[in-house]
Amino acid sequence: MAHLLFKDVNKVYPNGYHAVHDFNMEINDGEFICLVGDSGCGKSTTLRMIAGLEDITSGEFYIDGKLANQMTSRERGIAMVFQSYALYPHLTVYENLAFGLTLEGIDADIIEEKVQATAKILGLTDYLERFPRNLSGGQCQRVAVGRALIRKVNIFLMDEPLSNLDAKQRVTMRSEIKQIHRSVGATTIYVTHDQTEAMTMSDRIVVMKSGGYVQQIGTPYELYFYPKNLFVAGFIGEPPMNFVNGRIEKGKFVNGDGLSYDVKPIVKDVASIEGKEVVLAFRPEAIKLAKDGKAGKDEYLVKSKVDLTELLGDTTNVYANVGKVNVILKVNPHDAPKMGDEFDFCVPYKAAYLYDKETEQAIPSDMERQ
Repeated sequence: MAHLLFKDVNKVYPNGYHAVHDFNMEINDGEFICLVGDSGCGKSTTLRMIAGLEDITSGEFYIDGKLANQMTSRERGIAMVFQSYALYPHLTVYENLAFGLTLEGIDADIIEEKVQATAKILGLTDYLERFPRNLSGGQCQRVAVGRALIRKVNIFLMDEPLSNLDAKQRVTMRSEIKQIHRSVGATTIYVTHDQTEAMTMSDRIVVMKSGGYVQQIGTPYELYFYPKNLFVAGFIGEPPMNFVNGRIEKGKFVNGDGLSYDVKPIVKDVASIEGKEVVLAFRPEAIKLAKDGKAGKDEYLVKSKVDLTELLGDTTNVYANVGKVNVILKVNPHDAPKMGDEFDFCVPYKAAYLYDKETEQAIPSDMERQ
């Protein structure tokens, strides 16, 4: 295991492009950290700086208390799994797993023991004599993970390792990688563009935005229920959070479509936002259908009209119009309204968020989300 510390780490390329801005984070021994964000946000660049494949322009990076800025990749005790499997096609699974150990001149008996133990963990025992061309995508990825695992390093780096797999294989490999992490205990930093992977696998998530800016660091629970700004609120969750623009007038959220909601129940200090342009946000799965046209004691009532529905089996996505605003709702398929229907739904106070439109930051609330 390894403890990592980043202090104001920046990456600026010779052409002046600032890829990562002031990255600050402490990663504890054995943590599973996911870096997520849109394309060009700097997550892979950050991973490459950890690996020693990219120089750190400024700032300090420590591994177990030792300054690692000038350490070579070998000195850092790191194993990396890339997006492409990078297997040697002319070598068997056994030979691919053993390759790094062979280069190090390790005794053949020890290599045999390590390969067999690693193959058992990854379910590859029956495939050791096969070549990569005879394996499925998921099996190739397990070999790639095994090649990193067999080295017994303290830090694993994974750069979108599941992006080449189909949906079913990704689900399987997510659980397998998490189980491997539990059994090995190595500190793991995992880069992905898939927020579902991040939510299901990580201890903590780093959300980054284009230009290399960190938006929020927290547990999956914290990012889902307490997003600090509009970017995180819209990035975490599938379908994404709904946003309705408006302003605060006399303690109420109002907009041009006739919406008027008292925000006192969901805002700590209403006076501080009086007259401000704001964004009212709520998640598609947080709503309740209002069959009688009435809201509960701690709910907002919203009138809407169905534009489109998508049956997904266990849920139905309802694309609706709230005035001129398009929203997405997740409802029970047995209760789903039909296209063209006018219907009412409720947003519980605890599921309603307010953001300052200018700063895009969350407006403080005392609500306990759940």
